[in-house]
Amino acid sequence: MEFTPSGVCSRLMKVDLDGETIKKVEIIGGCAGNTQGIAKLVVGMNVHDAISRMEGITCGFKPTSCPDQLAKALKQAIGQA
Repeated sequence: MEFTPSGVCSRLMKVDLDGETIKKVEIIGGCAGNTQGIAKLVVGMNVHDAISRMEGITCGFKPTSCPDQLAKALKQAIGQA
Protein backbone atom coordinates (compact mmCIF):
# COMPACT_ATOMS: atom_id res chain seq x y z
CA MET A 1 0.00 0.00 0.00
CA GLU A 2 1.28 3.48 -0.84
CA PHE A 3 0.48 6.61 1.17
CA THR A 4 1.28 10.23 0.31
CA PRO A 5 2.10 12.07 3.56
CA SER A 6 1.03 15.65 4.16
CA GLY A 7 2.77 18.45 6.05
CA VAL A 8 6.16 16.69 6.32
CA CYS A 9 9.36 16.40 4.30
CA SER A 10 8.83 12.77 3.27
CA ARG A 11 7.06 12.33 -0.07
CA LEU A 12 5.85 8.72 -0.06
CA MET A 13 5.36 5.87 2.40
CA LYS A 14 5.08 2.24 1.31
CA VAL A 15 3.61 -0.18 3.83
CA ASP A 16 3.40 -3.97 3.62
CA LEU A 17 1.41 -5.85 6.26
CA ASP A 18 1.04 -9.53 7.04
CA GLY A 19 -2.33 -9.57 8.75
CA GLU A 20 -1.90 -7.13 11.65
CA THR A 21 1.91 -7.38 11.67
CA ILE A 22 4.05 -4.80 9.90
CA LYS A 23 6.18 -6.67 7.37
CA LYS A 24 7.98 -3.78 5.62
CA VAL A 25 7.97 0.02 5.57
CA GLU A 26 9.77 2.27 3.10
CA ILE A 27 9.75 6.05 3.50
CA ILE A 28 10.86 8.16 0.54
CA GLY A 29 12.25 11.60 1.39
CA GLY A 30 12.50 13.25 4.76
CA CYS A 31 15.42 12.98 7.18
CA ALA A 32 17.02 9.79 5.92
CA GLY A 33 18.45 8.54 9.21
CA ASN A 34 15.24 9.14 11.13
CA THR A 35 12.90 7.72 8.53
CA GLN A 36 15.08 4.64 7.98
CA GLY A 37 15.24 4.12 11.74
CA ILE A 38 11.48 4.41 12.15
CA ALA A 39 10.90 2.03 9.24
CA LYS A 40 13.17 -0.62 10.75
CA LEU A 41 11.87 -0.22 14.30
CA VAL A 42 8.25 -0.91 13.36
CA VAL A 43 8.94 -4.08 11.35
CA GLY A 44 7.49 -7.03 13.26
CA MET A 45 5.24 -4.82 15.40
CA ASN A 46 1.50 -5.18 15.67
CA VAL A 47 -0.03 -2.43 13.55
CA HIS A 48 -2.27 -1.19 16.40
CA ASP A 49 0.70 -0.92 18.79
CA ALA A 50 2.68 1.06 16.22
CA ILE A 51 -0.24 3.41 15.59
CA SER A 52 -0.76 4.07 19.29
CA ARG A 53 2.95 4.84 19.81
CA MET A 54 3.34 7.22 16.84
CA GLU A 55 -0.03 8.92 16.44
CA GLY A 56 0.02 12.57 17.48
CA ILE A 57 3.80 13.08 17.44
CA THR A 58 4.71 16.53 16.14
CA CYS A 59 7.90 17.84 14.50
CA GLY A 60 9.03 21.25 15.73
CA PHE A 61 6.24 23.71 15.09
CA LYS A 62 4.49 21.41 12.60
CA PRO A 63 1.22 19.83 13.77
CA THR A 64 2.38 16.44 12.41
CA SER A 65 5.57 14.43 11.83
CA CYS A 66 6.81 11.50 9.79
CA PRO A 67 5.90 9.06 12.60
CA ASP A 68 2.41 10.63 12.83
CA GLN A 69 2.01 10.34 9.07
CA LEU A 70 3.16 6.72 9.22
CA ALA A 71 0.44 6.10 11.82
CA LYS A 72 -2.06 7.58 9.34
CA ALA A 73 -0.67 5.33 6.59
CA LEU A 74 -1.05 2.28 8.83
CA LYS A 75 -4.62 3.27 9.69
CA GLN A 76 -5.37 3.54 5.98
CA ALA A 77 -3.77 0.15 5.38
CA ILE A 78 -6.10 -1.52 7.88
CA GLY A 79 -9.15 0.42 6.73
CA GLN A 80 -9.45 2.79 9.69
CA ALA A 81 -8.68 6.01 7.81
